[in-house]
Formats: sequence, C-alpha cells, structure tokens
Amino acid sequence: MRQSIINLVIMLSCSVTVLAQKQDDKPKLYNPQADAYEDIHNAVMRANKENKHVLLQIGGNWCIWCTRFNTLVTTDTVLKRIIDSNYVVVHINYSPENKNLKVLESLGFPQRFGYPVFVVMDSHGNRLHTQNSAYLEEGQGHSPKKVEEFLRQWSPIALNPNSYKN
Repeated sequence: MRQSIINLVIMLSCSVTVLAQKQDDKPKLYNPQADAYEDIHNAVMRANKENKHVLLQIGGNWCIWCTRFNTLVTTDTVLKRIIDSNYVVVHINYSPENKNLKVLESLGFPQRFGYPVFVVMDSHGNRLHTQNSAYLEEGQGHSPKKVEEFLRQWSPIALNPNSYKN
C-alpha cells in the first residue's frame, strides 16, 4: 500500500511538471513588460523609412484568438507576403500584468471590440483604422480571404491617391 501511494505521488508530480512545461511552450507574442509607446514609436520610424503602415495587434498571450490570428498570418504565404510588404507589426499587450490603458486611450479605446483588435497607423503615426477581428472570423479561426481583404484595403498603396489616377 505504501509503495502504491509513493508511485501515485511520483506520477502526479510528473504530470504537473509536464503540464507546466506545456504551458511554457505556448508562443509568447505579447510582452507585458514592453514599453508600448516606445514600440509604436520605433515601428512608425521604421514604417516611414520603408514606406509601410504600422499594424498594431492588440491582445494577450491568454487570448486563443490572438494566437490563431498570428498563426494564420505567419504560416499562410499570401498573408505573410502582404504583411511583410506593407506593414510593420507590433504586438501590444493587454493582460492583468499590463493593460496599457494609456496607450489604448490614445488609440481611441480599441478594446471596445474585444481581442484581438487591430489598429492600422500610417507612417507618421496617425491612426487610420481600427478593425474588429470578429468580422474576420470564420469557424474556429479567421478567414484567410477576409484577412487578405482587410490587409489590402488598408495598405499604403490602397490609400495612395495616385493608385486611382488614370
């Protein structure tokens, strides 16, 4: 009996260790310690040099939809190419450790749409658009077609008046 209890304790402690390791293996897209103002400023400076827009992905490591979106846009070759060609991406954290409320206030309270939420800024730091991600969803993820449409519609070329001259 005593040996059975010892074996049970060993099994349970191994299970807890494996579970803790699995949680640590989750991707860490959002950094609660990051200075969101500085990250946005650096992204705007880079976007200005590269003639791109800034795409803020606001959410947290706790958010499964945030992870799903990131997986989609980093593994779908079309979406990855569109983002790499047109945007400087910044992940803005929202979590109990750091809600970035002052940053979100400066962006017009995008959290009203839930998470993830996307804010597109031009290369001068002006907010162009806030996107409710629910409109991009399909099933248990995001629609590649809807995401592509969103990314193309807010790209620098789409907002360039010269794109529409004959």
